[in-house]
Amino acid sequence: MTMFDRVKEISKKRGLTLAQLNEKVGLKQNVIYSWKTKTPSVDKVKAVADVLNVSVDYLLGNTDNPEPSTSSDDLTKNQKLIAYSIDPDISDEERQAIINMVKEAMKFRRRL
Repeated sequence: MTMFDRVKEISKKRGLTLAQLNEKVGLKQNVIYSWKTKTPSVDKVKAVADVLNVSVDYLLGNTDNPEPSTSSDDLTKNQKLIAYSIDPDISDEERQAIINMVKEAMKFRRRL
């Protein structure tokens, strides 16, 4: 299965057309369709993977597991950031909510 096929399949499972995915990622019209014959940049593949909530490895065909892996190093970095900037007495639920907000902000920044 090609990367284009994987993107098309997972988009359909997520209820998105490729045109809608193009728009959500911030790509020009039909960019994803061009992946049938052209190799996309790493940045574009990463942005699509983020929107579809799958791993880049899955899109590249390196794994059959579409779930993005969470590196314990990334989580530790986020927790350190929180520890330095937020009250250390917050609950685990509040801490996780902040981590999720940071992740979303990072995704947004990558799209710019």
